[in-house]
Amino acid sequence: MCSIVLRIGADGVFIGANRDEMVERAWDAPGEFWPGVIAGRDRLAGGTWLGMNRHGVVAAVLNRTGTLGPAAGKRSRGELPVMALAADSAEAAAGVLAGLDARVYRPFNLVVADASGAWLLRGLGEGKLDVVRLGDGVTMITSGEPNDMAHPRIARHLPRFEAAAFADWGALLADASGAWETALNIPEKDGFGTVCSSLIALPCPPGEPEWWFAAGRPDVVGFVAVTV
Repeated sequence: MCSIVLRIGADGVFIGANRDEMVERAWDAPGEFWPGVIAGRDRLAGGTWLGMNRHGVVAAVLNRTGTLGPAAGKRSRGELPVMALAADSAEAAAGVLAGLDARVYRPFNLVVADASGAWLLRGLGEGKLDVVRLGDGVTMITSGEPNDMAHPRIARHLPRFEAAAFADWGALLADASGAWETALNIPEKDGFGTVCSSLIALPCPPGEPEWWFAAGRPDVVGFVAVTV
């Protein structure tokens, strides 16, 4: 399962995210594969897990529990961030995507954010998307509900992100210690593990967004700046 952590406040929105996937699934590091959008690209389905547009809007999609991979008759969830990044604000993106039919996708959590705030859009397999604006503070989302302390990964790591400065979040994303089900940086097991990592700063008042990307497990390859 993927993980995303957001710190939302008067000084902006700050994001840490690890992508967990089948390690043999090919992908490209962030680039302008869509006009005005910098994002990684999934070579299998052609979409993305996380990207940013020229307006400083960030969108990331996460699978919900038990829905890893594609399914016959369902559209790729990787198209959702690309759709969101056609908007010039996170609020506008949330408003447009709220009308989607959740039945055409496997269940997902979609996060859209800019310097002014962040929204969670849940696709639960039926009806329209459930949309909620995330409140100030630190929110961690994996394959279920935000800040669900019944989830071993969230229970272990959310307090650590709450206590740490954003400058220290890279080290937290790189932590592969502990039991496999609680690790944030997942060692490969049965062909599945953490494949890349991102740190994103969206400062407020609006300034230049910054994105640092690790093109592999962050404890192995480290973070480098992405031109956005």
